[in-house]
Amino acid sequence: MAVSSDIPASTPVPVADITAPLTAAIAEAEELIRGADFIRTDIDLAEGYSYLGQSIHAVMQLAWSRALTHPFFVTSTGPYTKMGLDNPDTLYYSADLVAGAEYRVTGTRGTTTDLSFQVITGNYDPDRVPGGDDAFDDRRLDIAADGSFELWFGPYGPDETRPNHFTLADGATTLAVREVFGDWPAEQKGTISIERVDTVGTPADEPDIAVLTKRYRVAGKMLLSRINTWFNFPKWFYLDLPVNTFTEPRLTPGGLSTQFSSVGHYDLADDEAMIITVPRSDAPYQGFQLGSMWYISLDYIGHQTSLNTAQAQTDPDGMIRMVVSRRDPGVANWIETTGRSHGILQIRWQRTSAPIPASAGPTAQVIAFDDVAQHLPFHSHNVIDADGWRERIAARQRGIASRMLG
Repeated sequence: MAVSSDIPASTPVPVADITAPLTAAIAEAEELIRGADFIRTDIDLAEGYSYLGQSIHAVMQLAWSRALTHPFFVTSTGPYTKMGLDNPDTLYYSADLVAGAEYRVTGTRGTTTDLSFQVITGNYDPDRVPGGDDAFDDRRLDIAADGSFELWFGPYGPDETRPNHFTLADGATTLAVREVFGDWPAEQKGTISIERVDTVGTPADEPDIAVLTKRYRVAGKMLLSRINTWFNFPKWFYLDLPVNTFTEPRLTPGGLSTQFSSVGHYDLADDEAMIITVPRSDAPYQGFQLGSMWYISLDYIGHQTSLNTAQAQTDPDGMIRMVVSRRDPGVANWIETTGRSHGILQIRWQRTSAPIPASAGPTAQVIAFDDVAQHLPFHSHNVIDADGWRERIAARQRGIASRMLG
């Protein structure tokens, strides 16, 4: 007998009403976008409408890929479905979980810098961040010599003896996987898949009108939740901080036990620049990015709006110095604001084996753009010409293109 792939269907409604909840949600979301209090320019508004379109795309994909009985990994965030200050260095996957079920996850470890797993309870909503009952990286796994691995998630107690077994907490809803790149062109992603033990080998029911009606309604709810949640997230963790400063490194909110971050928000005039100075870390992953006030990454494919330690130029004294500005200062570690006068700042350290101390955190200094050279102690070491810059952008474009295949 086929097993339903969706939550229980509601009573069928007239066909003309099936899409109404989604179209109403889109109209409400558009009002939220238009009314955002941080919009200053046409660039901000245009980005908001792009964000809305990407969000509609994302929730439609997620609503149609809901697979409670036959789960599989879906790319939950990417260059064209941005949300939640997505990290340009990261591939994001997620799969649905149901309390009481048992799951087998298999894959091969690629050559990326980090691979982490997080069991999430509940959902992100405008009032809270969901719990991360178990968050760990692949150092906790037994991985075979050929890179293959097998994980088990289920409702078992401490007497469970299988390797790579993890007990699902009550209320577990999602298994999130993050694969993090350092050297974009050189590193290769791995593979991963999931199956629910009691349904594998059986087909899922084909959705009927009632199920499709529910999917449109769920997509509408997801859209409004997504827009409202990420409007509030910067207010919770960023916007109450003094502008143009960073927090000391701290565990990243949301249950990522192997990630520390230092955050802030910037506001720069066209004739200003920010010099960010941070020690190059021994952590396997250290990366910096800008985000917009929509709490999404800036264009990281055609512009250098992020840098990790594999990409950044390190000065002879072991410090990484980055210049955040609208105009080109002619240095390798220029971080482009792409015309945004204000936005989000974030540095992440991942795969850490110890807390990141305050001494390893960043400092920020706002200066006149014309004074950039005199604030870089190794300026001659930092200079890059037009051909060199074009090579840097080409490397980014090729790195993203290769990771999006396969």
